[in-house]
Amino acid sequence: MAGLVLCRQAAADAPSESLHFAVTAKVGVLSLALFAGLLVGLPVLAAAFDRQTLNVIDAFYRSGALVFGGGHVVLPLLEAEVVQSGWVSAEAFLAGYGAAQAIPGPLFTFSAYLGALMPGSGGVFIAMVALLAIFIPGFLLLVGVLPFWNRFRQWDSAQALMRGANAAVVGILGAALYQPVWTSAIIDTPEFALALTGFLLLVRWQLPAWAVVIIMALGGLLIGP
Repeated sequence: MAGLVLCRQAAADAPSESLHFAVTAKVGVLSLALFAGLLVGLPVLAAAFDRQTLNVIDAFYRSGALVFGGGHVVLPLLEAEVVQSGWVSAEAFLAGYGAAQAIPGPLFTFSAYLGALMPGSGGVFIAMVALLAIFIPGFLLLVGVLPFWNRFRQWDSAQALMRGANAAVVGILGAALYQPVWTSAIIDTPEFALALTGFLLLVRWQLPAWAVVIIMALGGLLIGP
């Protein structure tokens, strides 16, 4: 909403070229309706039937539907769903998040790890359920918006909205960095020194991310108990 007021001047030049997508308006509307229906209906079904699979689908679908701006923004949402509910311990959550930084691919795949840790779960089955549930809302939104994208991107108000949303992402990422990552990982001076070293290796000396992950992992072994 602030973007509508503060970012309108920057949004004056709308793109002129048209993009062509093989998605009809009918398919787009159905996708958006399905997205909204699942977002509203899954919590009702989960509360009514209280089945583990249904609860997992509800929790991970809601996390995937409400996040925007990047994979790390999903951390507070997932932490609220699986740690605060008692499904996964805080230590296991952070250990999995740390491991996810060392492998390629989107952070959303972290959901498979969390699904596999569910108490009394079917292991691989619940892991796949969690993985699919967190990705589905993004796909539904993508298909739903494509038929209307050319019209939407020409609006000055739409341009201002998107710039405001992009600015908000910076703040949300900062909040996610602080809680739960910083408050759980930066415990004392050695951890702070290690984090600062990693930052300098990335920004000042521009080492590749995979190399920094390995160096920081070895540093963690050195300062660990």
